[in-house]
Amino acid sequence: MAFTRPPVRLPAHVALVGVVLVALTGCERRRGCAGDYCGTLVFAAAGEPDILLPPVTQQQYALDIFGQVFLKLADLGLSQNTIGDEDFQPRLAQRWEWDDPLTLVFHLDPRARWQDGQSVTAADVAFTFDIYTDSLVNSPFRSSLRTISAVTTRDSLTAVFRFHARYPEMFYDAVNHMHILPAHLLRPVPRSQWRSAAFGRAPVGDGPYRFVVWKAGESVELTADSTFFLGRPHIRRLIWRFTPNLQVAVTQVIAGDADAVEVLGPPDNVKRAQVAANLALYPYRGELYGFLAFNLSTNGDTTKPHPLFGDRQLRRALAMAVDREGLRKSVWGDLAQVPPGPLARLWSIWDPETRQLPYDTAQAARMLTWLGWRDSNGDGIRDRDGQPLAFRILVPTTSALRRQYAVLLQEQFRRIGADVQLDEVEFGVFDGRTQAGRFDAAVIARQADPTPTSSLPQVWTTAGRSNAGRYASPVFDRLVDQASAAPRRDAAKALWRRAIETLNQDAPAVFLYAPDNVAAVNRRVTDVVIRPDDYWALVRTWRIPADQLTDRDRAEP
Repeated sequence: MAFTRPPVRLPAHVALVGVVLVALTGCERRRGCAGDYCGTLVFAAAGEPDILLPPVTQQQYALDIFGQVFLKLADLGLSQNTIGDEDFQPRLAQRWEWDDPLTLVFHLDPRARWQDGQSVTAADVAFTFDIYTDSLVNSPFRSSLRTISAVTTRDSLTAVFRFHARYPEMFYDAVNHMHILPAHLLRPVPRSQWRSAAFGRAPVGDGPYRFVVWKAGESVELTADSTFFLGRPHIRRLIWRFTPNLQVAVTQVIAGDADAVEVLGPPDNVKRAQVAANLALYPYRGELYGFLAFNLSTNGDTTKPHPLFGDRQLRRALAMAVDREGLRKSVWGDLAQVPPGPLARLWSIWDPETRQLPYDTAQAARMLTWLGWRDSNGDGIRDRDGQPLAFRILVPTTSALRRQYAVLLQEQFRRIGADVQLDEVEFGVFDGRTQAGRFDAAVIARQADPTPTSSLPQVWTTAGRSNAGRYASPVFDRLVDQASAAPRRDAAKALWRRAIETLNQDAPAVFLYAPDNVAAVNRRVTDVVIRPDDYWALVRTWRIPADQLTDRDRAEP
């Protein structure tokens, strides 16, 4: 299907007026700001980005920020429909068409510019694909692009995508996983050094906002690009202010020290925000699920099974010892559900009838005894061959909710004779250790894409770059491939259910919660729309009316 957006052509007298307005705007910016293009929006973030270079990070706050700086070829619409191309909105691509069932052609908008003035070209698109799929760069999104065989250029504004096979979400895979990068600035960076590239601390993009400054441990600031080809953002300045945890972030928003937080989290925070007169709450479908991951490897080395969790039967016994529904009620109340596997509320494949391991402490105890884990000295802790049934749960200090879950899990495992200690570390350490596989078990939360086709393989298949626990199942991998390629939704849903049931029986994790989300934004901000898969995707269309501006908004940065 072709999609075309006609180019905008301004009459000469209108263009002249535009030149005058640009000059006046420059004068006004030096004095402060006023009118329709003004205001400062402060986001309270319960963590700090690792790097602002799209191919090498999945860290949520990094995604939030560089999503304002870098564009995709097209973006998902509010319908969240990932099948076909009808519901996607043009971004860098002005139009597209299918040359044949396996060839997708994008025509770039000739107005698109990098923020150093260079034109965005098809060579940038081909370069970006090369970077995302390079084994040296080792992008976490690499596996999501495995169905694309090549990206080439037909001319300076035409990029051609060729696929290995036809399947329902071809267009989604072509546009969703890559933010297009400036080849002229990044080509000299050695592929092995992308995770520490200086560009990632001061990026130059093509989006609605320009990078201004990153104050380590404090904040990142962006400013509106007045020349952005799709229309100047209404809010002049965006600031992400880093806080120690979500509780502090919510407190700042309630106090008016910040303007927005994307997820209020547990019920106590929602109740606090509901009675804050300065806040408007925005519920939206949840894209998050949380789980206790068992590490099946030793320090990430898949050739060396973990001394405890390499045993499938032990994992199953521990999973059956967890009262997930009781934990959900204790922590969330009615704001979350227990997921029937690695599933987000956002997904249409959510199926409560999916087969899972039961909560059955008696059966769990019998299985542990059968495996040889007995309390031989009466101290309440099971042991085998002189070794206690003991492990540590890794949890980030930035998440009060995950810390609460860790404490409750510790108690539930103690009841069946397991000695569990908590490793509470700051988020950067937590992120590094889970990526490297240096943990026994960890309370992890994953933000899902709008479709399981990209998210599930990335987190749970053998080749997945975010497979923290190193789960490996050829049967599961094959079912995921079949579900992703299924031409009909009913057939795909049945295959996804079989895949999830296979994973559940292997118990690589205990799936704990899947919430529906609530964002809080200061009432002075209008035209707020939250997109479930990308909270701040539409920030450039938000406004702060002139009568709501504060001294902070008017001041020169």
